[in-house]
Amino acid sequence: MAEGQSGSGGSWTDSYKGMSSDNIKGLVLALSSSFFIGSSFIVKKKGLKKAGASGVRAGSGGYSYLYEPLWWVGMITMIVGEVANFAAYAFAPAILVTPLGALSIIISAALAHIILHEKLNIFGILGCVLCVVGSTNIVLHAPQEREIDSVKEVWDLATEPAFLLYAAVVIVAVFILIFQFVPQYGQTNVMVYVGICSLMGSLSVMSVKALGIVLKLTFSGMNQLIYPQTWVFVLVVLTCVLTQMNYLNKALDTFNTAVVSPIYYVMFTTLTILASVIMFKDWDRQNPTQIITEICGFVTILSGTFLLHKTKDMVDGASTSARLSKHLEEDDFGAEGIPLRHQDSM
Repeated sequence: MAEGQSGSGGSWTDSYKGMSSDNIKGLVLALSSSFFIGSSFIVKKKGLKKAGASGVRAGSGGYSYLYEPLWWVGMITMIVGEVANFAAYAFAPAILVTPLGALSIIISAALAHIILHEKLNIFGILGCVLCVVGSTNIVLHAPQEREIDSVKEVWDLATEPAFLLYAAVVIVAVFILIFQFVPQYGQTNVMVYVGICSLMGSLSVMSVKALGIVLKLTFSGMNQLIYPQTWVFVLVVLTCVLTQMNYLNKALDTFNTAVVSPIYYVMFTTLTILASVIMFKDWDRQNPTQIITEICGFVTILSGTFLLHKTKDMVDGASTSARLSKHLEEDDFGAEGIPLRHQDSM
């Protein structure tokens, strides 16, 4: 009996090899990115409020926040977070890095509760807990990063039939959305703008990961900047990011942020994981149990994010209307609940 127990314990140890050093580096970078990005929203909002007290508010078309040092501190903090996120893709698979972006929402909500005195209700706390549980699940079962020694290897992965088919479908879908659906439904259906952002975002993350690998190899002494494939990836990143930013700003300027944010997170993260599974074959190195566990962790994060966003304005008792009125006044919402301009996108 003792031998059986020992044998089963040994097999469990063999099946779980722990996180590689690259995955740990990617995890630390992704967590630090979430912290910087989450806290940057609070610092920027403090700067916007301070600037709005002495000039025209950003929501009313003013730019007095550009002269407010606090807003610039928040902006620099966000840039540091984005750089850390970029670097994380060089060390860890997208299936580990991308879902952890939800942690920035938790940090932002917690700091808003402490610093801005924006009440975090019981459902918001539950949403934060779900995000942490889901993130932990993904971290513990994420695939090991693929060993790549040249940008040519990444190019070979990107030009395999399966990923070329995915990229072609994405590009065709984006063109259809831009030329067929945007003129008719862009101002009334949030899925049009968010769909464009999410589809292009999945391609941009794959190219960003390729560039992250290029820089990692170059800094280690193997110069990858001499290969033309590197500059093709740079061109793809610029094209995708500019398109993504353009339509994300349109979405934020047209629809309520509480509607845009969770839908964008769900679509962008889902498509990015799908693209990574196709291009880098993340799941080829895992068994079905690990894959199902990762999917469950991802669904848990989605549930937490949705709950946090949908209940963030809920308060107890008769104070609901007063709280809502204050929220509308602070964010410059119109009578129909549509923001005139989204401050955090500045």
